[in-house]
Amino acid sequence: MPAHLTLERLERRFGSGAPAVDGVSLELPQGALLALLGPSGCGKTTTLRIIAGLERPDAGRVLVAGRDVSALPPHRRNMGVVFQSYALFPHMTALGNAAFGLEMRGVGRAERQARAREALEMVGLGGYAERKPRALSGGQQQRVALARALAIRPDLLLLDEPLSALDAKLREGVRDEIRALQQKLGTTAVFVTHDQTEALAMADLVAVMNRGRIEQIAAPEEVFERPATPFVATFVGRATRFAGTVEPGGVFRVGGLALPVPPDTPAGAAEAFLRPHRVQVLPVPGGVGDGTGPAAAGASPGLASARRDPAGQAVPGQASAWPDASGGAPSRQHVRGQVLPGGMAQGWGPQGLWQSLGPASPEAGMQALEGRVLRRTYTGEVVSIETETPAGPVLAELPAHAIAAALRPGDAARLLFRPADLRVFPA
Repeated sequence: MPAHLTLERLERRFGSGAPAVDGVSLELPQGALLALLGPSGCGKTTTLRIIAGLERPDAGRVLVAGRDVSALPPHRRNMGVVFQSYALFPHMTALGNAAFGLEMRGVGRAERQARAREALEMVGLGGYAERKPRALSGGQQQRVALARALAIRPDLLLLDEPLSALDAKLREGVRDEIRALQQKLGTTAVFVTHDQTEALAMADLVAVMNRGRIEQIAAPEEVFERPATPFVATFVGRATRFAGTVEPGGVFRVGGLALPVPPDTPAGAAEAFLRPHRVQVLPVPGGVGDGTGPAAAGASPGLASARRDPAGQAVPGQASAWPDASGGAPSRQHVRGQVLPGGMAQGWGPQGLWQSLGPASPEAGMQALEGRVLRRTYTGEVVSIETETPAGPVLAELPAHAIAAALRPGDAARLLFRPADLRVFPA
């Protein structure tokens, strides 16, 4: 698909300091939404302002549908902009604000009012046309600003952190509305945000920026699961960092472990990153603090019945387990479940909840680490557990109803992960 927006080696410097935008290049297909994601001062807003014509680049070009618009003033670029502050005129009604861009373009009164009303209907404010901004909620004001940007039927929609002033619940709802409307209209859009959840949830492509440069541009899943640089691995989501050494032939050594990595990984000092949702956590039978902690009831089960291959490994299919409730003899509570590809067993627990029963076959490509829980953080649906291991602290995230979610600081735990889930970079 041909690019609708093209940025070619954009540069912008303010004074004698480091460049705010340093060689930014990208291509965005028609109808796609791009999120410019990064910390404060990374250059994302300056890049957006260059696209809009509000900043002149020191070098580089901006092309829309193959046409170079770099020298055009903002009002001749046909771009709709939604600012962080909304920038509504307090003396105008919602209809007047939505029609303002059309008025500046010389559109006749009847047509601009019709198009402004149409835009207000698009954003769900058809019945609020005569209200002034002070009579509207924050979310409604944001929608008026969006209607103003859409009323001109822009070639490109630009949004500069438009949700930052909204509370968390409202922000999530408006976020979904903007995305649904953008997809319905097929409008190409660029969205600036420092909120990674917004970027991952809304965008077709995410460009992670740092110090004026794009560190990675890819689909949200690619950015999160396969970060291209250490900065992306730590800025987008959370990750455990391992400091170790890569040996020739593809072995990463850390904390007494020898983990396989791609054979073309450069030898020498290296750092590896592991996403917490890729870590399985198992309580250790009889290894709970003083032996009386709450995790004692969540000990690892044994698979009593499962289909196995000639080597004795459990293979995908139906299975049964009797959870070991005390670190000794199995309890009489029977749990039916299944063995999943990769050797993990899951089943219906005592309370009717879907629980991870641990590895049916830890040897099936899984690396084990033993340790003790340092801290546990409960955030509602998810529990984060940080465990001290010979390789250093390791972070894991698991559903709050999982057996291992009952672990507390001081409890013994066994961690399982796949070496293939590590992202390794030269140090």
